[in-house]
Amino acid sequence: MSETMTDPVAHSLELVVEKCGDPTDLVYKRLFAEYPELEPLFLMDKDGSARGNMLSQILECFLDFSDNGLYAANLISSERTNHEHIGVPYETFDSFFTTIIDTFKDILGNEWTPEIDTAWSSLIKDLNISVREKM
Repeated sequence: MSETMTDPVAHSLELVVEKCGDPTDLVYKRLFAEYPELEPLFLMDKDGSARGNMLSQILECFLDFSDNGLYAANLISSERTNHEHIGVPYETFDSFFTTIIDTFKDILGNEWTPEIDTAWSSLIKDLNISVREKM
């Protein structure tokens, strides 16, 4: 990617923030609609700070992986195992990526371009491969 081109993943995150500010509530609303069994795991998260922290970490991992991938696959691999120990199956953990992307697509509407879609799809595919190699 040339220096004058913007990373589509990073650009889409900027657009999401411009459109709605913090997307945490929207992401978790969708997650709990798709996986209602996960909501009780957040019973003690009264102010949403744990959810915000988790989303922030995964977004940092996405940006890391789309740049140089120094730590993303290791952290996600570790968190996958940690979440399994509290009753979140690997498949459900992995589906959080799709939940995030689908939420961002809804937020951006027509601003979600084919270029952004391709960049996110490639990122998630490659990240999942890298995480599985760490397991």
